[in-house]
Amino acid sequence: MNAPVVGPSLLDVRLSHELERLRAADLYRQRRVIDGSHGVRLSVGGKSCISFCSNDYLGLASDPRVAEAGRAALTRVGTGSGAAALISGYNAEHARLEEELADYCGRERVLLFSSGWAANLGLLRALFGKDDTLICDELNHASLIDGARLSGARYVRAPHGDIAAIEAALIEAKERGGEIGIVSDSIFSMDGDEAEVPTLARLAKRSGATLIVDDAHGFGVQPAPGVRYPGADAPEVYVATLGKSLGASGAFVAGSEALIEFLIQRARTWVFSTAPPPAIAAAARAALAIIRSEPDHQAQLARNIARFRAGIAALGDGLPFQLMASTTPIQPLIVGDAGRAMALSRALFERGYWVAAIRPPTVPAGTSRLRVTLSAAHDEVQIDGLIEAIGSCRLPPDARR
Repeated sequence: MNAPVVGPSLLDVRLSHELERLRAADLYRQRRVIDGSHGVRLSVGGKSCISFCSNDYLGLASDPRVAEAGRAALTRVGTGSGAAALISGYNAEHARLEEELADYCGRERVLLFSSGWAANLGLLRALFGKDDTLICDELNHASLIDGARLSGARYVRAPHGDIAAIEAALIEAKERGGEIGIVSDSIFSMDGDEAEVPTLARLAKRSGATLIVDDAHGFGVQPAPGVRYPGADAPEVYVATLGKSLGASGAFVAGSEALIEFLIQRARTWVFSTAPPPAIAAAARAALAIIRSEPDHQAQLARNIARFRAGIAALGDGLPFQLMASTTPIQPLIVGDAGRAMALSRALFERGYWVAAIRPPTVPAGTSRLRVTLSAAHDEVQIDGLIEAIGSCRLPPDARR
């Protein structure tokens, strides 16, 4: 029996119009299928290319030692954890990873989450409510923005990197009453610049506020958190992910015994989520051991960043972008127009280099960019090849799709 022919619903009509608007504005997003491992060399839709758009900063996502640790755990404990951690999902691999992360971070305890998004939403909703104030850098990651807003606290959007504005907001918040939180990324994911975490930490302590820092793009890339943020420079609450420098998946919150125990009771995204697969925790443990024992991964990444920046500077003027002042693996090339950013990204892909074009709403209107991300796994030939390809992409002013 044939199903009756039914026309598009009102919802489909509305969504189709919005999708067409996104296409016309060069804001439509599409996935590309990768066949095989997610290393520097990729097969994307049957085309071989060098990836410069991954957050695998130390090249550990395809390290055979990390894969072997995960494979061995799969054989030993299976795939899924089967339940939330408070029921029967908490495996010895999870416990060992939490202990090793706490030691590396120089904190009393760590709590694993299924993702960075879950960590930030669960954390902020647990710690703050309608009588409180959260002062947040305007360029924070979306998970911090959503977590702060969903907490119900008064949301204060501070201009990016403006310490004076944060100080003024703290004075107002203290007069208003309630708990106060300062929330910031450590390294901002689209600009690649760094927050003044030590200054924020001291300011928070003087004001009786809690500083929450998401170090997703700094963990493993920079020195260990306890070395990077010692003593009075340390944020009270430290968040980082396992899916970037560790090449695994998930996230964690690090802090005091009281903080972690409280999150176990009240972080809804943790309490009501199935625990991550134990094999992923085993893989992350192997990656963390590599980071601790082989510091040349970080040193090689620093050399690659310096080589890329020097090479772009040597191209001279006349290029259709501006290199931002970043010393991190995130090296944005600001183009401005979304259509031109897409055209440049496609031109590079045709030359064998995958560099993502980042457009609104991920970044503000008029700041569309190529977001080049570097890895310790890139070699000099690959970096020099990308620089040469970028130098050849001198599009006319009206170049678009």
